[in-house]
Amino acid sequence: MLSVGIVGLPNVGKSTVFNALCSGGAKVSNYAFCTIEPNRAVVSVPDPRLERVAAIFGQERLVPAAIEFVDVAGLVRGASRGEGLGNQFLAAIREVDALLHVLRSFADAQVAHVEGPVDPLRDAEIVELELILADLASVQRRRERLAPGLKAHDPEAEREAAALAALEDHLNSHHPVRSLPDRDRLLSAVQLYLLTAKPQLVAVNTGEQPGEADQALAALAGRLTGPVIALPGKLEADLAELEEDERAAFAAELGAPAGGLELVIRACYEALDLVTFYTGVGAEARAWPVKRGTTLAAAAGRIHSDMERGFIRAEVLDFDSLDRAGAWQEAHRRGLVRTEGRDYVVSEGDVVLVRFHV
Repeated sequence: MLSVGIVGLPNVGKSTVFNALCSGGAKVSNYAFCTIEPNRAVVSVPDPRLERVAAIFGQERLVPAAIEFVDVAGLVRGASRGEGLGNQFLAAIREVDALLHVLRSFADAQVAHVEGPVDPLRDAEIVELELILADLASVQRRRERLAPGLKAHDPEAEREAAALAALEDHLNSHHPVRSLPDRDRLLSAVQLYLLTAKPQLVAVNTGEQPGEADQALAALAGRLTGPVIALPGKLEADLAELEEDERAAFAAELGAPAGGLELVIRACYEALDLVTFYTGVGAEARAWPVKRGTTLAAAAGRIHSDMERGFIRAEVLDFDSLDRAGAWQEAHRRGLVRTEGRDYVVSEGDVVLVRFHV
């Protein structure tokens, strides 16, 4: 399952956005540090293609992809030195796949901002610096623990220490690990989950007025890494409490786009560079997100480890062709189904039937 940690300053609407995405009922109040224990919720990824795959294969059980969202307490300037609640709660998102950074662009005298005037770019820089300092502390602690191994000239310890030194130098220059060209090589040598190494997407919380996003998005363009989207958090949270037909009608009446969850999911997939493939044989039709560039054998391993070990070949058909054919057998008859080997790279929308031996 994919997991996304939600970060940002206090009172920027993180928990409101969490509720909009998950209908999670997170506590929302007008004071800093309302969220102390992390809020967690798992949401299914809306996927009409999966419904069609299930209909074609006659499967009653659908298993969509899912994302766990984890909303942690707001960071403040100086959190690395213990200001506010400090940054110890960041441990709750050390192992997530990506970070969703919520920035506030709306002005509201009733909702205090810990930094005074609303300035999303300044807020982004504050949170990024605090995450960098948290990673720096982790790297330094790890280097200290390697001392016995280095004293004994352990090759593994020496290799890890060299990687940690490079990471420490980069973090000391106040740059996130994700901006390092050789980050994958360095991270493979260390035993750490670094927050600034994770892909990042940015949601600009525009309050109840979607039009307020334009100026904030223009200011942020080109200044932040990863996808940047506008999300009217309060409006989306209100819409999330309605039934589906009421939600669409209310959004249309307000002239606001419904679908904050879909926006965020698309941005998550973009930040993580994911594609989705489908299976429809067995007890269920299922959607499987994998990293772009994943081979067919590795993708089969996502389904079951036995499939990767005993992989023989797979029958592959793109969703659009299956949809037009209306049945797997008809697609076979038309010569649309391909036989692919273990090194075939899975494409977006592939429908896969794996052949393997136990």
